[in-house]
Amino acid sequence: MRTSSWIWRITACASALATIVLVIGFIYAWNDINYPQGEPLAAGSDSGSESPSAPGAVPGNGSGADQEEQAGKDEDTTTAQPLPDHLNVTAIGDSLAKGTGDNTGSGFVRRSIDQLNGDGRSAKLLANLAINGMTTEALLPKLDDKGIRYALQRANVIMLSIGGNDLFQNSGLLSEETDPDALEIDPVKLMALLPEASERLQSILQKLRAINPDARIIYVGLYHPFADLKELQIPGNIVVSTWNHSVMEIVNQDPNMTLVPTFDLFQHKLDAYLSSDHFHPNGAGYQAIADRIVQGLK
Repeated sequence: MRTSSWIWRITACASALATIVLVIGFIYAWNDINYPQGEPLAAGSDSGSESPSAPGAVPGNGSGADQEEQAGKDEDTTTAQPLPDHLNVTAIGDSLAKGTGDNTGSGFVRRSIDQLNGDGRSAKLLANLAINGMTTEALLPKLDDKGIRYALQRANVIMLSIGGNDLFQNSGLLSEETDPDALEIDPVKLMALLPEASERLQSILQKLRAINPDARIIYVGLYHPFADLKELQIPGNIVVSTWNHSVMEIVNQDPNMTLVPTFDLFQHKLDAYLSSDHFHPNGAGYQAIADRIVQGLK
């Protein structure tokens, strides 16, 4: 009888313990669903690594106040910073940023500034560092120059044009000895120029952001200057569109960067917008680009 009594006692205790565990588990699960807590980041973990939490979730230490503070910081980095009342502009890049082809010498840089001032904004050109023939490969090391870095650091708007020479100069299209009637472009060879040039552009944009964390960076997209030549229309359209798409993916990672599209501006208006060299914009072409830049700065 004593043995039977102990068995019943042990069974009762086990049942009570199991019931308590189930109740605690139910309470924990209910709280976890209704009041979820973030997991702390492991020491030494890579903050840039992908997290299993839902998109937009903010990793924290479980404190609601800390999560709210971190969420506020993250929100600041996902929205464009408001532009100040006075714009200090530094331009850098290739011949388009310099204004080659414009008989007034203004280009889209000076035209944008003049238009902003005419619209009641305050804008000033600090420096135009653009160089004819500049490529991504040549520009990248120049960003280490102290004088260039100083001019970029003083700006709150940086205008950049680069990439056209990477594609068209290396294909031989910009040679003065080129006969347009005898041009033959291999689309595969033209496309092969894209990956390395795109990587260099990404490095340039990242370097500009490191030099000036707060400036609005405006990248002027590429147009196809040879779209009126039958042999070059399709391969050129493909490579320029691919380039612009890759730029958009880069720019989208930084809310304080802007891509100004120009492909559609020039696509059916080459006669009206190109200068006599059949590559650079004329005054009207630069004005069309400036109009879009100003629109993006409003």
